Amino acid sequence: MADEMKCITLAARPEGAPKDSDFKLETRPVPEPSEGEVLVRVHYMSLDPYMRGRMDDAKSYAEPVPLGGIMEGGGAGEVIASNDPGFKPGDMAFGMFGWATHGVQPAKMLRKLPEGLPITTSLGVLGMPGFTGWYGLTEIGKPKKGETLVVAAATGPVGSMVGQIAKARGLRTVAIAGGADKCRLATEKFGFDAALDHRAYDDARSLRKALAEAAPDGIDIYFENVGGKVFEAVLPLMNRFGRIPVCGMIAGYNTGALGGTAGAGPDRFPVFWRTLLVKHLLAQGFIISNHFDRYGEFLNEVAPLVASGDIAYLEDIAEGIENAPAAFMGLLEGRNMGKQIVKLA
Repeated sequence: MADEMKCITLAARPEGAPKDSDFKLETRPVPEPSEGEVLVRVHYMSLDPYMRGRMDDAKSYAEPVPLGGIMEGGGAGEVIASNDPGFKPGDMAFGMFGWATHGVQPAKMLRKLPEGLPITTSLGVLGMPGFTGWYGLTEIGKPKKGETLVVAAATGPVGSMVGQIAKARGLRTVAIAGGADKCRLATEKFGFDAALDHRAYDDARSLRKALAEAAPDGIDIYFENVGGKVFEAVLPLMNRFGRIPVCGMIAGYNTGALGGTAGAGPDRFPVFWRTLLVKHLLAQGFIISNHFDRYGEFLNEVAPLVASGDIAYLEDIAEGIENAPAAFMGLLEGRNMGKQIVKLA
C-alpha cells in the first residue's frame, strides 16, 4: 500500500472565475481507516459545477471548503483496507473522497459498485448528475406525453438524462448547448428533436426567436441548469401551468451575483415574478442530496437502460490529478464534452 497520496487543496478563494493559483497540489500521508471505516484508492474522480460554490465563503446549503482543505468531490475506486464487514479489499466503491488519490470514509457513507458496468458510470449517468436529471424531471417537471421540454447544458450528464427520459415519455425535446459540435451531439447521440447553439445568438431576444421556431407550441417544461441569457429567452415562451425545475445557474457562478452581491444589468425579477403569476408557473429549486431516498428507484429504472444502450452517455476524461484544476475551469467555461471525469489510477 502506498505511503503517500496526492490531493488538490483550496489555496485561495476565487475572485470571479477560478485560476491556477486558487488550487494547490499537495502530497500527504495516506490516511488509515478507523473502526467502521474503509480506505479506497480512487481510480476516477468527478468534477461538477456545484464545486465552484464550495470555493466561496458564502452562506449556502453546504459549508464551503476551508482554505487549505481538500476540494470536495465524489470518486470511485478500489477498497485497499477495510474495518467494516460490508467491504473487503478488491471491492469497488463510490464515496465523497474529494480531489485526492486516496480517501477514508465510514462504510455507511460508501456505495458498493456492481459488476458489469464501467465504474465511471457511478460518477455521471448512474451517479449524482444522472439522478439529478431523473428526479428533477419526474418529480418537479411531471412530464406528459405531447408536451415540449427545453433543457440547457443539454449534452452534460444532467441535461442529457433529462432529454432522454423526456423523449422516452413522448415529449418534444429541445436542447440548448454551447457550440455546433454539442448541438450535433444533442440530436445525433442523445435524440433531441432540435438543438440550438446559444453562442450563435447575441442576446436573449434573438435566441428567443429561434427557440420559438424550435418549440412552436410553446414550452411546458424548462429544466434550468444555466440561467442568464438562456432563461431570459425561455421565460416568455412558457405555456400556462408550465414547470421549471431549478437545478443550477452556472451562468452566474463566476460573477458574484449569486453570492449576495449585485450583478451587472437591470433588475429583471419583476418580469419573472409577473410571468410566474399570470401564467400559473411552478418554479421549484431542489438540492439532490435531500432526495437520496429515491436513488434506489432511479437505479432500478435507469441502470438496465444504460446497460442495454437505451440511455446513451458521454464522458470527457482528463488524465492525472495535477490536471484537475484545468479540467474544472474548462468545465465552468463549457469546454468539456460530456461528463467531466479525472482519471487518477
